[in-house]
This record gives sequence, C-alpha cells and structure tokens, in this order.
Amino acid sequence: MIAEALQVPEELSAGIPAEQRGPGLGRDAVRLMVSRGAAEVGHHDFGELPDLLTAGDVLVVNTSRTLPAAVDGRVGDSRGRGEPVVVHFSTRADRWHPAGRTADGCWAVELRSPDGRGSTRPRAGGPAGTVVRLPGGARLLLEAPLDPGGARLWWARVAGAEVPELMRRHGRPIRYGYTDRDQPLAAYQTVFAVDSPGAGSAEMPSAARPFTAALVARLVSRGVQFAPISLHTGVASAEAFEPPYAERFMVPPATAWLVNAARARRRAAARRHRPARGAPAGRIVAVGTTAVRALESATGRDGRVRAAAGWTELVVTPERGVRAVDGLLTGLHEPTASHLLMLEAVADGEVLGRAYAAAVQRRYLWHEFGDLHLVLPD
Repeated sequence: MIAEALQVPEELSAGIPAEQRGPGLGRDAVRLMVSRGAAEVGHHDFGELPDLLTAGDVLVVNTSRTLPAAVDGRVGDSRGRGEPVVVHFSTRADRWHPAGRTADGCWAVELRSPDGRGSTRPRAGGPAGTVVRLPGGARLLLEAPLDPGGARLWWARVAGAEVPELMRRHGRPIRYGYTDRDQPLAAYQTVFAVDSPGAGSAEMPSAARPFTAALVARLVSRGVQFAPISLHTGVASAEAFEPPYAERFMVPPATAWLVNAARARRRAAARRHRPARGAPAGRIVAVGTTAVRALESATGRDGRVRAAAGWTELVVTPERGVRAVDGLLTGLHEPTASHLLMLEAVADGEVLGRAYAAAVQRRYLWHEFGDLHLVLPD
C-alpha cells in the first residue's frame, strides 16, 4: 500500500489557489500526472486534458455546491467567556438517528479548536448535552456521537436559527492549517456547482476545481460528454485510516442513460476486436472520489447504472472493485487517507505507488488547491 513507504514533505501542501500564484494564471494552472495501466507515468499541464481523452468519453462530475460550513462558537458560558471552538457543519440528517430517535433537523458536526493562525486543530467532541453558543443568539446542543465508539463527529441540534441561514450570515469555508490564509467562498466553488436548497458540501469536491468554462467548452468540442451527479460531502479531516461515513447522493436518470449507452458502445466495439472507424472510446472517467462513490452506489452487480437518490454508505475498496467507472481524475491524497483504497480499486497498487513516488520527486502539490492525477485503463 502507498501509505507504507510514502512521505509527503509539508512544503508540498498547496497553500493558495493556482490563480493566486502569479499574474495571468487561472484555475487550470496546475499540473496533471497521468497513470495509464502499467505504462510509464506521464506529466502534463492540466490544460492538455482534452488531448488525453477521446470523443465519446464521459466525465462524471459532482454538482454539489460548497457551503460556508465553519462557524465560530463558544462552549458553555452564557456571557461569551467559554472555550472558543469552530463548529464544522458536516451533514444534514433526514433519516433515523443511530440511537433510535429521529434525526430530522439534526446535523453531523465536528468541533475544532482555533489554532491562533486562522485555521483549526483537532478537538474531541462531547459529552452529550454540551451546549455551544453561536452567533446571533443561536445554540447548538450535542446529542450523540455518529459512531458509538467515536468522539470526533456528533449529531447536534441548533435552536434559535436555521442552519443554512446561520452559515450564510456567519459562516466561512472550512480551512485547514496547510493553507496560508482565508479564501472567499467563491474560491471553493467549482464550475459545475449548482444551487440545491438546503443541501451542499461541507468541503469542496476539489478534483473539479481546475476546470474552467473555456476548458469545458474545449472538451465538449472534442466530443467528450459530461454526466452530472451530486454527492454532498462531509468533513474530510478524518482520522488516519478512518473510513468515510454516509453521505447524500443523487444519480439522475439522464446520467444513468448516458453512462450505460457509452459502456454499451464500448462493449460493442470490443466484440468487433477493434474500434470501428470513428467509434467513441466510451470510457467512464469520474472527476473525484465523490463521483466514484455516487455512481458506484447506483450501479448493480450487472454493471448497469440506475437512477438513484438517498444515502450511501458504500466504501469502494480493491476487494469490492468498481463496476461502472473506468478511470478517475483526482487530487493527490494523504498516505493514510481512505480515498487511496478507492484509487486501488481503479488502478493497480504498484502502479499507484510509482505514480505517487514520481509526484513527490517532481514536487507536485497536494490538497484542494493542488495538482491532479488522471488514472486511465490501458
């Protein structure tokens, strides 16, 4: 596994967005590493992506909008002298509480401690009954941990305000210590983001961040197709090797039809032993691990994608494999992140190990403002 040997130097964390690194740069001013089967790892500019895909390929993109999910608060003291915390609103519940009570109106939250530099550091949540005082007179009450054995994420209720309005008025994007400074919410939205009342992602589906309207137009002109899904992500500050928890998703009927049609064309070409002249490749390339999780959650054992919506607890591993996804465009993940198991379901672990070693050697940048990795089949 990559985690066993890889050491990522701290200076390879991308502290600011690409467009702020120099005059005239845009969001797409990042690098793109390409792993194609067992072939040698390739290195490109992200703007070369249209040259690396083929007419008929399908890019599956997450349309979830990033929320200003970090809100300042204080634990305890009604006169504002309690312990300062930052509340990360992660996931709005609309299903049954794990303890048996209804979770409607609850949010999964993470409490973190300010680090004095504008970002935060980990802090255990709880105990049950803890009250956090929020701006505008609102109060947050911790009810129960999401995982009975965990302490990081808690179900909580807010009184005195609606959470979407609280975030709109007093929230800001979630920021971690590897970034240099606060960024406006617009810096955390992707070109594919759409408004969805009452829903959104605690953290940006960042693999799509380097896309610009101009690049999308170039891809479409080359015959590459886009298939939207939504998966509303929770907080990503997971503990080492912590698996992802349930998230809300939707795969619309049009996306299911487009993916199935592309795969059918590809199978037909394979039966002819060679692609017919002008036939599309029909590879399904997920933009980000969120797109993989959503699409695979809507895919049956027969490999057919069906329209679906709700909650997914699917964890894509090498043992489970992928049924609909052929390739993946993603950022560079920490060696202990559970996302790497998903990558190993798409590509061979040894190939990924060589790619990540090359990324460190060539000084690729990590995290949401960093460089990208395109994993394609042979």
